[in-house]
Amino acid sequence: MKFIEKNSIVLRLILFMITVMLIPACFSGCMKSQQAELLPEMTREEEPEMPEVAVPSSDNELQDRTEKPSDSFFKSDDRYFYYIEAQLEKRKGNLSQAILYLSKTIENDPNSLYLQKELANFYLRGDENESALKVLEDIIKKNPNNLESLIFYGNLKQRLKQTDDAEKVYEKVLAADPKQRDIYLLLGSLYLEEEKLDDAFRVYEQLIKQFPDAYEGHFFIGKIYSKRGNLVGAEKEFKKTLDMEPDLEEPQFELLEIYEAQGKKEKVVKIYQDMLEENSDNTRAAMGLAYFYAKTGMGEKSEKLLKELGIKSINDSEIIKEAAQIYINSKQYEAAAVILEGMLKGAPNHSGIHYAAGIAFDGLKNKDKAIMHFKAVKPDSDFYENAAVHISFIYQEQGKIEEAILFLQDVIKRVPDNSDFMLYLGSFYEEAGNFEKAEKTLKQGIESDAENPRLHFRLGVIYDKQGRKEDCISAMKTVIRLDPEDADALNYLGYTYADLGKNLDEAEHLIRKALKYKPNDGYITDSLGWVFFKKGLFEKAIEYLEKAANLVPDDPTILEHLGDAYLKAGNRTKALELYKHSLSKKEKDTELIEKKIQELSE
Repeated sequence: MKFIEKNSIVLRLILFMITVMLIPACFSGCMKSQQAELLPEMTREEEPEMPEVAVPSSDNELQDRTEKPSDSFFKSDDRYFYYIEAQLEKRKGNLSQAILYLSKTIENDPNSLYLQKELANFYLRGDENESALKVLEDIIKKNPNNLESLIFYGNLKQRLKQTDDAEKVYEKVLAADPKQRDIYLLLGSLYLEEEKLDDAFRVYEQLIKQFPDAYEGHFFIGKIYSKRGNLVGAEKEFKKTLDMEPDLEEPQFELLEIYEAQGKKEKVVKIYQDMLEENSDNTRAAMGLAYFYAKTGMGEKSEKLLKELGIKSINDSEIIKEAAQIYINSKQYEAAAVILEGMLKGAPNHSGIHYAAGIAFDGLKNKDKAIMHFKAVKPDSDFYENAAVHISFIYQEQGKIEEAILFLQDVIKRVPDNSDFMLYLGSFYEEAGNFEKAEKTLKQGIESDAENPRLHFRLGVIYDKQGRKEDCISAMKTVIRLDPEDADALNYLGYTYADLGKNLDEAEHLIRKALKYKPNDGYITDSLGWVFFKKGLFEKAIEYLEKAANLVPDDPTILEHLGDAYLKAGNRTKALELYKHSLSKKEKDTELIEKKIQELSE
């Protein structure tokens, strides 16, 4: 069964939050339509789907759902031409051109609220959030009481994680129109996330005052009481929620936590049993009760429930997914291990349960038991490849590289065409210092998966470690051809050029491009600083190398590079200080840095 209960409060809020994060392409009038469509009724059997953005099927629909351009708009040939061109370019997906045409339209009709809102939509479609913000700010400046624009502005601020601003906007909306029910939920959720419990409490109280049927308000006030340790108050609010919406499950699970904390075992068991009596397929309740039995010394009852769940899971894989959702995703590994091992008594050969149990025991740092469960996953299972990867990396974590290699060699015999296994095996050979076997393995992977950029990248690294710089350069060029936005390959090639002291302009171009995809990456920033060092631009090199050292403190290579730059700039004292710091962080290959220190100390 799915981890979704009927009329779920949390689900309803999550769907609302997802809709806000996506931000509809047409925001005019969207809040009205959202209230009708946003929080669908769901049964326990339904799978939650990502709500789609409400994009109009035609431009006429967009106009029908919003205000229309002024009559005078259509009397101007230029304005009408640019507007039509903008809509045509939008349909083609050419957003930059659409924005250009729409901007020209606005130049001829600067007071059109409709056109400005449309421009904000275009910017959002192109992920130009800051430009959309600017347009909205202009709209609000001219129309400070336009709630629709304010709500959209708050949504966008929330999407950009500018939470304080979003909260202020939502407060302003509610002050202007206290009947905006969804805004109470959005604002309350923001305050709860930030642990601003007093503010959240106030918002939910206002919600209940404006909407006496707002059971969500009572539920979240109960959550606030729980956070504050007021279990009596929390119990009262959760019971109120259930009085208003008896089918809700979240309040019942909240009550279970309260009663368990209070040691009220009978009440805990009764709630679970009532839930299972109402729906015998309520997997969450069955697992919860079984784990409660296990914790309280009622092992036989726990075993019976879990064995039944295991048998059911043979024909219903959703049971295992639910166990993973509830316990593994929330890192409740102890509970997950108890539940999954109990289920295995009903389905001892179930690969899915063994795989999930392996993850649970890995989370508990019980590596041997994790490996045992992962090895029980059958080769014909969908989980086999992931289980094999887990095993190999556990061996690596334990420092057992040879065992990892032997294990993957055996796996590859069973699954010979899996290029990921070749990649991992090649990496393990690399770690063991066996570059020849690493090269051979990676080339074998490339034979079966020639367009895999990760294999070519790793092969390039192997070439570099063998001193085969030209082969390394060729491999990195292949990676960039396959994936022009691979920041690591762009950086690796640029740094290699810089280290060789050649193609320095090209190196700078490559590394700047890498920074575009990975801004504020310390290692890429170091590469750019090293390019400037090689160009003899020592002050500029220091600027970037200092930034790199701040982004990645205590990296010995970055510290040494920075020392080299200060030395060339004439600051011997600073260079010596950095060399000593670099040496203190180096674990091997210290001869060169020791020589630099000795020369400066003489």
